[in-house]
Amino acid sequence: MRILVTLLVLAIVGIGGWQLLPSQGDKNKTIIVGTTDAVTSLDPAGAYDAGSWALFNNVFQSLLTFEPGGVQPVPDAAQKCDFTDSGLQTYRCVLRDGITFPSGREMTAEDVKFSFDRVKKINSDVGPSSLFSTLSSVTASDKTVTFHLASPDATFPFKVATGAGSIVDKDSYPADSLRTGDSVDGTGPYRLTSYAQGKRADLQPNGAYKGGLDGTGQPITLDYYKDSAKLSSAYKAKQIDVATRTLPPDMVSKLSPSDPDQRVSESDSAETRNLYFNTRKNSALHDVLVRRALAWLVNREELAAGVYDGTVEPLYSLIPTGLTGHTTSFFDSYPSQSVAKAKALLQQAGVSTPVEFTFGYGIGHGAGAEEAAALKKQLEAGGLFKVDVKGYEWTDFQKSWATGKMDAWAVGWVADYPDPDTFGASLVGSDSTMSTGYSNQAVDGLIKDSQRYADRGRVDADFRTIQSDVADDVPLIPLWQRTDYVVSVEDVGGTQYLTDSTGLFRLWSLNWI
Repeated sequence: MRILVTLLVLAIVGIGGWQLLPSQGDKNKTIIVGTTDAVTSLDPAGAYDAGSWALFNNVFQSLLTFEPGGVQPVPDAAQKCDFTDSGLQTYRCVLRDGITFPSGREMTAEDVKFSFDRVKKINSDVGPSSLFSTLSSVTASDKTVTFHLASPDATFPFKVATGAGSIVDKDSYPADSLRTGDSVDGTGPYRLTSYAQGKRADLQPNGAYKGGLDGTGQPITLDYYKDSAKLSSAYKAKQIDVATRTLPPDMVSKLSPSDPDQRVSESDSAETRNLYFNTRKNSALHDVLVRRALAWLVNREELAAGVYDGTVEPLYSLIPTGLTGHTTSFFDSYPSQSVAKAKALLQQAGVSTPVEFTFGYGIGHGAGAEEAAALKKQLEAGGLFKVDVKGYEWTDFQKSWATGKMDAWAVGWVADYPDPDTFGASLVGSDSTMSTGYSNQAVDGLIKDSQRYADRGRVDADFRTIQSDVADDVPLIPLWQRTDYVVSVEDVGGTQYLTDSTGLFRLWSLNWI
């Protein structure tokens, strides 16, 4: 789950290229970074969330990666990767020489095959196996790995470049179960030297790293906070040097890039938040008419202004602004809050009111509790619905929506890669990551059709139609799109490269200046 990009970043990338590494300051001094993003698992086969992938980006390598602000993946653990057929069903990569695991053993194509095979075999409820739905098999020979796809998939290289494509040591990870413990065996720019779940991760530059970067960064400590208020307090108390994901709205609304006492990085983001619905027969929200009624009751402007102090933008579509295919399909279908239209739909459905349903949110993630309270008030307008709101710790929250234990839940989605496809199968395809139970053959067909185009500009029509269908079926309601903020003490540079629309979390970009 990931996002973001500024004109400033793009301008600097255009001048400096892929040379964004610390070059000044004390390279032995640790930079302390604070975040509220929780880590679900240290095993790449068992996590599909922003906090876990942020760590994976730094301690593991994928065959491919993204340059800051880039829109196409570039080699990292691979020397080169290409489709070998015009049908986009055979994708081949050749590994770099000399990449070694912590054990000292050199990485081979068998390690790559093993890593992809185990993601699909383990198929964790909260893992990334859904990203490889088009992957049929993997073959390996010495330094060459070949991916055989069941159908054309121009987006497969993007997926290889994500945390799901993290390469693990086949001698250190079980093939059919998740690895436990607090250590990792990766080949990324950092080594994880110590880890305390929910508290801290200590990272030291990996001197043996070989890949797309020219080197590695400063020593880093990641401090994890249970909520945004604690993150803000820690930064103000100078307990951390960098604060990111997710700052509280009241702090963000007061930030100024001209502040002489700190550095503020502001970037456009492809991070969105949706209200998801359990569409299964055992849910109170199974009937599409009931879900459409809910769509008539959501007031995004009120959420953006009241709960988030204007630090997010109302979103009316599955695809956020800035990506191919963006529309305003929910505004077109439900242009304003209307109790009367919601009531008429419930009468048409023949259901008794108030319709009672459960609504969950993740504790500590931004203004989740305040947002849930505001949504409850909106959805209960006119006495049509009765909403039972409950907050969950992150891991329990993931398991609860994955197993269909809630009727509705609000979750942020950080784009995996800079392409509308990351908002397709993962969110509204059959067997989606969000486990809504929603399945529409026409939507699935359009998602599959869009993957045939190497020219990603040609997918616009497919995604416009997908969004129209989603607005009609309402398996989710888009709420808002975030602008990303990173604040740091004046002596830390490189924060403008830390996150962007590629979905990577570049701790190696940070440096003392």
